[in-house]
Order: sequence, then structure tokens, then C-alpha cells
Amino acid sequence: QVKVAESGGGSVQDGGSLSLSCSMSEDTDSNKCTGWFRQAPGKGREGIASIDNGGTVVRYHDSVKGRVTIARDNRASIVYLQMNDLKPEDTAMYYCGSSSTWSNCLRADEPRPGDFSVWGQGTQVTVSS
Repeated sequence: QVKVAESGGGSVQDGGSLSLSCSMSEDTDSNKCTGWFRQAPGKGREGIASIDNGGTVVRYHDSVKGRVTIARDNRASIVYLQMNDLKPEDTAMYYCGSSSTWSNCLRADEPRPGDFSVWGQGTQVTVSS
């Protein structure tokens, strides 16, 4: 199965920007839908954005619409998450998830953790006020 690894996290000030990367390796053809998620201490994992393997079907959580863009480079097998105007409440560990089911990208709203079976180790994002 595919393997995923997140990178690009860090510490920024309120209003800052970060670009996260989800690098995929091995059985990349099994990746049909990719999601970005975050988990703050003491909270459940929350879906932020998703993109299908063709890069044409995207979804966003209402809390990040207008501030976050998901995109992919299939030649490099990387899915990006560009985050702008970051707020302290965006502080969390950010995870990339891979699903072999394309229709998991067709949900009307943000991706759901239970639809994804392959996860990376996460990358920490900290936003200070």
C-alpha cells in the first residue's frame, strides 16, 4: 500500500502562512483520495481538506475556507496544503491520510477520518498570538 509522510510544519505568528507537504511513496496508484486532518491536544481528529487523485474534486472544512488551498503534483506524488492567515486556533498536529476509494472525496463537506486507512506521523503547526 501507499506510504505518506508529512512535512512543512513550524511555528508562526498570528496571520502567518505555512505550506505543508504530503509525500507519497510505494503503491501510489492506490491513492485515490487524499485528505489533510488536524488534531489539537485533547480533541478528536478533524478533516480540513481533501483532493481526489485527478486534482479536480476538492473539499474544505468551513473553518478554513478562503484561508487554505489543497493541490497536488502527481508527477512528484505530493499533495500540498497552503495555509494563510493562520490563527492560534489552527495550532495542532497536522496529518495526511490516503484512501483507495475515490468516492470518499465526493462528500459534500470536509473529509472524515474513518474513510482513510493510511496515515503519516504528522507535522506540528503552532500559531502564536
